[in-house]
Formats: sequence, structure tokens, C-alpha cells
Amino acid sequence: MRKQPSEDRLSWGDSVFLNLEREGMPLNVACLSVFEGDLCFDEYLHFVESRLPLIPRYLKRVVAPPLNAGLPNWDYDPDFDIRNHVREATLKHGTDAELKTLTGKLVSRVMDRQRPLWDMTLVRGLKRNRTALVARMHHCLADGIAGVGIMSVLMDPSPAVPTLPKRKRPFRIPAPLDPVSSLVESLTSSYSSFMDRVLSAWANMLNITERTLANGANPPSDEASRLMPEVTAPTERLFFNTIYRGPQKFACTEIALDEIKAIRQTCGASVNDVLLTLVTATIRRYSELHGDRVKGRLFRVMVPVNLRGNNTGPSQLGNCISLVPVTIPLDIRNPKKLLTAVHRRTEFLKRAHAAEFVSLASGLIAVLPNPLQAFLGPQISRLPITPFNMVCTNVPGPQFPLYLFGHKMLQWYPYVPIGGELALNCAILSYNGMVYFGFSGDVHISPDLNRLEKFLKLSLSELREAVGLSPSPEKPQRKRSAPKQRKKEETPSATQTLRVPIELPAQQPAVKSTDAPRPISEEKPVLMQQTA
Repeated sequence: MRKQPSEDRLSWGDSVFLNLEREGMPLNVACLSVFEGDLCFDEYLHFVESRLPLIPRYLKRVVAPPLNAGLPNWDYDPDFDIRNHVREATLKHGTDAELKTLTGKLVSRVMDRQRPLWDMTLVRGLKRNRTALVARMHHCLADGIAGVGIMSVLMDPSPAVPTLPKRKRPFRIPAPLDPVSSLVESLTSSYSSFMDRVLSAWANMLNITERTLANGANPPSDEASRLMPEVTAPTERLFFNTIYRGPQKFACTEIALDEIKAIRQTCGASVNDVLLTLVTATIRRYSELHGDRVKGRLFRVMVPVNLRGNNTGPSQLGNCISLVPVTIPLDIRNPKKLLTAVHRRTEFLKRAHAAEFVSLASGLIAVLPNPLQAFLGPQISRLPITPFNMVCTNVPGPQFPLYLFGHKMLQWYPYVPIGGELALNCAILSYNGMVYFGFSGDVHISPDLNRLEKFLKLSLSELREAVGLSPSPEKPQRKRSAPKQRKKEETPSATQTLRVPIELPAQQPAVKSTDAPRPISEEKPVLMQQTA
């Protein structure tokens, strides 16, 4: 009997994201990219099709086992058609505001589960000779880190236009398992996976208990006694913590990474602390605009933390994250004092191993039988439960330019889904010396979502002034040069164009560290880089 490969089976954590989705509430990660020049749709379609063998998961759909017993599988779509996943749209006026409106509409749609759970929309007609791309993939397919890895496979670090194959590569789809074999295989693998999760949860619980008892010999510090009540306090709803109805709006802006690092160096905090400070100040302004009282209020933001080890990277698909709840006083108006408060709380949570506790709790939830998950998931998203005020996911991207079929990517705005009583979330992505912010919100609850763009810049200006830095200089208008006029030093070495299947990280060829550009990793620019 042919067995289903283990890598073709959804994990318990991935299945949770699949089961939480309901009609009208898509759970996709996405990004809005802007490129210089005009991309030809037919050439782009052919280009993406030529790269699909490098991402076999993009050719597979989610298939539930018979009687929904056990975990779903990733099976090849026998009717796969690239035009069901790569589409074209043309803007009427070509403005950035129109592009954001279109992005909001695209991310509001639930994907067809009879097909592979990803799509891309090439947006033409953008002013100043630009082309945009809205790329989506279901959260059960990838988290933010893996999503950046997939996008990097579809783009190149060199402006050289890749040569497309003249003929479509032949690909033989393996025959699916018969129903009886599929049921037996699913039950066997699900039981094995269940026992692994239980044993792992038990080991984690013993480790946490041992560490807690060891720390218990020492009297609690003043910091712990002062901050612990904040951690254990119930979440206070803000105006946007109401049941999500949809559709969605999308707003985005960017800040130079050098500005964030200048503040970090001046105050001795981390880049993560600076970003959380800016988001907190922005949300305070936005909440007050909508009539919320902030005096004495706490703002609880859930920050994903990357759990990938040193031997794994963005090429590992699926979800490998835990969540850290950072509770911050919302009424601190002095920007420098707010940064200090954020820094103290993030450091306290690191020492308290908060990510391990959350990972343990989520692991226990994930071992629920899949039929029960599938039944309860859509109902849970309708319950008036607010475990935290918002999600702020923070993902590192490459600190060198990427190119799509010879066109340089100018901006890269991330998107994180909303749902339940989290009707407003924030995603952050660093790329090529810039930090990009993407805000997603329910159109009924946050019709003025674009105000967050101005509030973020205002919060940055105030923070710079508070720490003694000069005001942010006006950003000069950059010239858009043609690809053939690019500087020679922007072209990385030839070894960077090597592509390998993203589902087979063990087969990746060794690349010398001196050959490839290195992202700014030693300063840990994003929380997602930290491990529990």
C-alpha cells in the first residue's frame, strides 16, 4: 500500500487555521508589492508557471480524509490551471488610493478549497510607470516567515531577465490513494501525530515546571510584582474589538530602517521595542479619535515569535510560530517614557519564557480531534471573546533589492488577516532598508483606516524629538531609472540566482556566506527572528 508522505499532511497547528475560517472571513496572509515599469501579463503568467516546480505545494490542494477522520492532506490538483491562480486587473485612475481599495477587496475573498490555496493579481495602470502585485496564500499553507521565503523564490536578486523555457515541463501527477487506504493511512498517521503532540506537551510542561520551581527559590523582584498584574488582567476592549463582519479595508505606509535604528541606538532599546512603541502611540491616537477613553487603559498586542531553529529557515512551509502577549499602558503620552515601558515589558516576557507558555497552551488546543476542530472553528470566530486587542506580526525580509522578471520591487507592504473580535490588525515587514506597515480593518468599524498612516508618521516624529534626534528630513523624490541603467553594485553574484524546491530544504546546495547579500540579522530587527 502506498503511503502518504508525512510532509504532505497538514500539521495540527496548520489545520487550526484551516478550521477557523468561515464564509466572509478569509484567513490568508498576503502582501502588496509595487514594481517599476510595466509588466506584461502573458510574460508574467509564463514566468510564474515556470517557477511552480520549485514550490510543489502550490500545485496541491487540501483534501480531507474519508469521514473527516484525521488530518487533511496536500494532494496534487488533477485539474490544475495556472489561470485560476494568476489574474490581471487594471486600475481606472491609477492612484495609490485606488490600489489600496482594490487590495482590500481582494483580501476579503475566501479562496476555493477545491483548488490550491493561493492566488496572485497583477495590477496594471498604476501612475508613474509602475505595476503592482497582490499575492495571497492561506494561513494553513504558510506563516509570514514562510510567505516571504515563497515570494523570494518567485523573484530574483538580479535585474537580469530570466530566460523562460520554450516548452512546458512535463509533470506526472501521482495517483491518489483509494478511499480505504486513505482512511487507514489518515487514522494511523493522526494517532501517531497525536501521541507526538501529547508527549511534546508533557515534556514542555515538565521543563516549564522545573524552571518555575528553580526560580521560586528566589524572592520575586519588584519588576515581576509590578508587571504580573498587567499580564494576568483581562483584556479591555477598544472600539475595534467587535465581531468582524467584513469586507475589509487596507492601509499602508513605510519608514526608513535607519530612523528606527537611530532611535534604538540613542535609547538602548531594541528595534522591536521602537516598532511596538510606534504602533501603540498610533493606536492610542486612533482610539481617541473614535471616542475611547485611554486613561488607565491597557493595550494588549499579540506578537508572533518565530520558532524555527537554526537548521530551518523560510523554506520550511507551514506555521512555526508562538505568540507573546505584550500588555502596554495606553495612556503614556511621553514618547520616551512609552519606549521605556515597552522595553521593560518585552524584556520581562523574555525572562518569563512567555512564548513557551503560549506554545504549550496552543499545542494542547491543537490536539483536539480534527472533526471537532472543523465543527467548532467557525463558531468560535463568532463568539464575543477578546483574548487581546490586536495582532502585530513582524517579519524580516531581505535587505537588498529583489526583481520580478527584471523589474525592481520598490515597495513591499504586508497583510495579516482579521477576524473574530480582532477587527483591526497590523503587519510589519522590513525590506531593502525600509520598514513597511500594513493595516487591515473591517470597513464597518474602521472606515477611516487611512488615518493610521498619518498617525504613525506623527508618532515617529514625536519619538525622534523626544529622544533628542533632529526632525525627519523630507524624503527626496527618487528617480526611476531603467533596468539597463542600474548601478553595477546592485547586481548580486551569480550564485544567488540558484533555485531549489522550497519543500526540500535538506537538498539546498551550500552557498558561501561571502557570495550572498546578508540581511541585517545581528541587530534582530524584528521579533519574528527570536526563538523561544
